[in-house]
Amino acid sequence: MNNFIKLGQFKSNGRLVSEPINKFRTPFQRDRDRIIHSEAFRRLKHKTQVFVNTDGDHFRTRITHSIEVSQIARTISKYLHLNEELTETLSLAHDLGHTPFGHAGEDALNECMINYGGFDHNIQTLRIVMFLENKYLKFKGLNLTLETLDGLIKHNGPVRNKSKIDKLIGIKNFKNKINFNKYPSLEAQIAAISDDIAYNNHDIQDGIKAKIFSLNELLEINFFRNIFKKYKSKIKNNKQVILNQIVRDSINLMVKDIIDNTIENIKRNKINSKNKIYSNTNLIVDFSSKHKSIISEIRSFLRISMYNNKKVLLNNNNGKKIIKKLFNKIQKKPNLFISHLSNKSDKQRAVADFISGMTDRYAISIYNKIK
Repeated sequence: MNNFIKLGQFKSNGRLVSEPINKFRTPFQRDRDRIIHSEAFRRLKHKTQVFVNTDGDHFRTRITHSIEVSQIARTISKYLHLNEELTETLSLAHDLGHTPFGHAGEDALNECMINYGGFDHNIQTLRIVMFLENKYLKFKGLNLTLETLDGLIKHNGPVRNKSKIDKLIGIKNFKNKINFNKYPSLEAQIAAISDDIAYNNHDIQDGIKAKIFSLNELLEINFFRNIFKKYKSKIKNNKQVILNQIVRDSINLMVKDIIDNTIENIKRNKINSKNKIYSNTNLIVDFSSKHKSIISEIRSFLRISMYNNKKVLLNNNNGKKIIKKLFNKIQKKPNLFISHLSNKSDKQRAVADFISGMTDRYAISIYNKIK
């Protein structure tokens, strides 16, 4: 397994703005710490994952989701002897650009911005770490390592069409140090697939807790029914504990599948250097064909049983209404809401930055004052 060490990103190629080496922390530790200490990260605690943050104390928010992604990703990265610090950084940062009210809020803000370049939460994450988090004298943003930026840019794989990034970030701002056409590091691939594992399993847990669907409905999926059979005789003891055990086993099985399949992919594609990771034509960190079918079935179940549930849709529609009202109101007199807005500012983009940074509760509060 030690052969995997040479495939990990243990040395950084630097930052867009050069900084002295810190003798106490590696570059990737510093990236992680900058994310954790950012205002954008703190705001995730009051942003919707699926259920609006005001619905209850025990449903997941963007911050708990990000921490859970990090835990899963570090497990995989540690076993493969890759760079846990880079993996953790990417996991914690991947949702910084999310709007209030989850994907419904993102859809609404994208509609508002359709004539001004649109809105995409992945690109918004880059705007946050490159421009909007201002706490250093020598540069804007967090000045993260090139490896972290590369992983955030390619959360969904290589960027074939760079027009949106160019419009919202500016390709020149990357100083020709990012190759958009190549796959990201194994650490970035691990963070991205751990995101899938986390939200699929934890949305199931939250969905049953919210009584959106039942355990019996979930067991219509063979994957979960086979796990349940091990605990069927104990179901009378505590259904919640049994559910927790099912989700725990599900995550373990998915993690094992990814590790086994990744090792097989590395062998099959003769990946023996980092350059071969980037130039490979497919993901290296991926589910097996069997588990891809399972994941597809789980996503279909969640889409039908949860995301299209009347209660969830009602909350989503309310969130969309709030976002659109805020955008229309704020863009008319942005100086009343946004400090340090200059005449040269892209007004609509500044409004989108402002709204996307809101927590659910802050958006609701502003909405109630202006409606």
